[in-house]
Amino acid sequence: MFRAFPVRYIKHTRTLATHAAPTSTRSGNSVTRHNWKKDEIQQIYDTPLLDLVFRAASVHRQHHDPTKIQLCTLMNIKTGGCSEDCSYCSQSSRYATPTKASRLVDIEPVLEAARKAKENGSTRFCMGAAWRDLAGRKRGFERILEMVREVRGMGMEVCTTLGMLSPEQARQLKEAGLTAYNHNLDTSREFYPQVITTRSYDDRLETISAVRDAGISVCSGGILGLGESDSDRVGLIYEVANMPEHPESFPVNALVPIPGTPLEGNDPVSVHILIRTIATARVAMPATIIRLAAGRNTLDETDQAMCFMAGANAVFTGEQMLTTPCSPWDEDKAMMGRWGLDGMRSFEQVGVAKKEAARLEQAEIRQTTKSANLIEPAL
Repeated sequence: MFRAFPVRYIKHTRTLATHAAPTSTRSGNSVTRHNWKKDEIQQIYDTPLLDLVFRAASVHRQHHDPTKIQLCTLMNIKTGGCSEDCSYCSQSSRYATPTKASRLVDIEPVLEAARKAKENGSTRFCMGAAWRDLAGRKRGFERILEMVREVRGMGMEVCTTLGMLSPEQARQLKEAGLTAYNHNLDTSREFYPQVITTRSYDDRLETISAVRDAGISVCSGGILGLGESDSDRVGLIYEVANMPEHPESFPVNALVPIPGTPLEGNDPVSVHILIRTIATARVAMPATIIRLAAGRNTLDETDQAMCFMAGANAVFTGEQMLTTPCSPWDEDKAMMGRWGLDGMRSFEQVGVAKKEAARLEQAEIRQTTKSANLIEPAL
């Protein structure tokens, strides 16, 4: 069906290596825009599904190698006790859920988890803490900065989600080596107050601006199945597609209803809505990595393949998400093998590589110098 596309790409030997030099941008006819009108995105979203997937797959091939999927692993480094009232989250202290509050974990268990993730092919390691913000958490923040430095030293991309950030906190994370910061908008501006009341939409946008201004890649997406309408899904994409820079990463989560939360009775989101949202986001944000995130374990293999066809090119894999199940590494690698998909290397995405160019160059110089010093005594 897709062999007639006039786009060529180089097929690499299948690998789950953890680092690659920055690659060049793929050329194509799709233009990256930041001036979308909401009705334009709505028209894309409303396209008959197979036609929409065909269009999204074409755009995807103009900007990405369609055989590449990034494997990401997420670790909860501070569970529960959050003062926010996010209606979907079992970590809120306002709800009686199975999730129990815990302290920030020590550094070594995090590094052990990161090493295990790397050994299993994950090239981005994400750390999440259930906080509204970092106010009054100086010692905890210092520990997290050390975690970032150590994981980055393994050659992996490092992502954190710690709640709201100030510009100074974002700067410190960048200096420590943080690759990306996750701060989801969750849904449209209009529907947002029905999901969360303790933090405004503009609060979230301010944190995203602080992250972007610090030179950190932005990871910002949403959750489907909150009770939103099609127009709210369009509204979410409208918000991120009109940012000064598109997020380097756009996670698409399917709500996993958790007992004790206000949304525990919500029906599962249809896979057709999931695919339609992914495809629309791909058309609106051609160069962005689209991450198939929470709820993926409920999809069968064919459903996941349709999501990849529609433009998704990253998944969370490993032992679990923050508080919900995750597909194991072995199952994911077996699935990728059946579909002819390779693991994406660290820093392979063009947008991420640009922001990390200086640090990657410094690391290369240090490695070259180290190798030269090891050889010198033998000369």
